[in-house]
Amino acid sequence: MSESYGIKAYWGARPDSAEECARRAETFFRLLAKCHPSYTRWYEQNNSSRKALQLGFEPTHESFLSFFGKKKYQSGSDGFSFGAWTGHVKQDQGGMVMLRCGSKAEVAPNFLWLFYPEEALGHERMLSAPVVAGVMHAIALAWEPEWALATADGLWNQLSGGSRIGCFLGWMTYFSRERGEVPALPAPVRVEPVGDKGTLVILTPERLTPNNPEHIALAWHVQKLLEERGLLRLVVEPRPMHPD
Repeated sequence: MSESYGIKAYWGARPDSAEECARRAETFFRLLAKCHPSYTRWYEQNNSSRKALQLGFEPTHESFLSFFGKKKYQSGSDGFSFGAWTGHVKQDQGGMVMLRCGSKAEVAPNFLWLFYPEEALGHERMLSAPVVAGVMHAIALAWEPEWALATADGLWNQLSGGSRIGCFLGWMTYFSRERGEVPALPAPVRVEPVGDKGTLVILTPERLTPNNPEHIALAWHVQKLLEERGLLRLVVEPRPMHPD
């Protein structure tokens, strides 16, 4: 059985310059390359896989500075958007990254999304706990998001309560230190620091799946504990409605 997994990370208004975004992007892709061999080669995202395979690039500071200087990667006067692909055509290999950075918008936060290939349970290559945890660390250290989670689509639907941008739990969930201290949690949950940036919560050592009742029960229990500590507030608070 295969399921769609991904990582989504969000942070609020942060008007980083092209220089700063390029520095963060270079750091992220450098750290990402240490997580799995599939993350060592990159291509600009394109609607045509044939054309994309002609758009290979080295993920250096200079490359990203050049990208962010192009109109196609600028979100008007408010930040930058970029997508990259590992070049693996087969669905069970490689992956894709999409990001928006440098935006000062209050209602549309900055984000990074990373998509995993579909891998059957018990036959993980990139969906193993060490690889996914490594990617979560890379995102946290490079982009300093407020909240990030690695999860399956089914888990997102069950635990989100309909929220699109936080805050709830996945297989692995990252909280910035500004959100508060993560308490001790019941086994088999593991809590580990991510440098001086925040904390990573790993619910199970094996892949968390939406069709495992024990996994779902654990996720709901831990989510309630963290909600009581105030860690699950939204990344972007909705604007209050004003009467006419």
